[in-house]
Amino acid sequence: MSSQPTQSKTIRAQLLSAMKDGEFASCQRLPRESVLAESLGISRTQLRDILASLEREGFITRRHGVGTIINRHVLNVQTRMDIELEFLDMIRQSGHEPAVASVRVSDGIADAKIASQLQIPEGTPIIRVSRLCTADGKPAIYCEDVIEKALAQGGYTINDLKLPIFHFLQQFCGVYPYLDLTDLRSTVADAALAEIFQVPMGTPLLNMDEVDFDIDGKPVFCSNEYFADGIFQLTVMRKKL
Repeated sequence: MSSQPTQSKTIRAQLLSAMKDGEFASCQRLPRESVLAESLGISRTQLRDILASLEREGFITRRHGVGTIINRHVLNVQTRMDIELEFLDMIRQSGHEPAVASVRVSDGIADAKIASQLQIPEGTPIIRVSRLCTADGKPAIYCEDVIEKALAQGGYTINDLKLPIFHFLQQFCGVYPYLDLTDLRSTVADAALAEIFQVPMGTPLLNMDEVDFDIDGKPVFCSNEYFADGIFQLTVMRKKL
């Protein structure tokens, strides 16, 4: 039997799908909590937790005396930058066919920047995983993930490192990233990136320099990501507090 967190994640995805293009696609509001919980086969407490997460991300608004309003202007956004998505899902949501073109794994040592991000001494052994994802066969996202080598335990292989980084962290490091802090900046392709993306030097790229933390605030990995121009429409939702 699935655990409750896994079940909640599945039901949350079903509910989002139902609001976008399923049974609630033409509705302004969701049914009452008692009716919705019964139809989904879950408790009202579990449903409230799911609705709370959907409200935090702007998909719905709950108002006393009014009900649960479906925010179609948010549901219709193509790709949200403020919601963590695996790269292939991001490419797929943008209307393209995703694929992983290449994965390179190498050992190294932490330079000053990585040491600062991961709060480890310079020279600490690290694992670097470089991944290129394509959209309709064209280079779309290039990412370099860095993990402290001492975190990786057990009999993992190179093929395990080819999985999305979150899978590897959970399965082989016992690490569960909770949140990330990401610096966004515009940049241009240098010689190395121009070769990776198959574009002229100086072509605009979006760079995301990310550090992920566990629930205790400990940095668990860092990532440098580059996004090709013209493939994604990336939107950020900001709620007024």
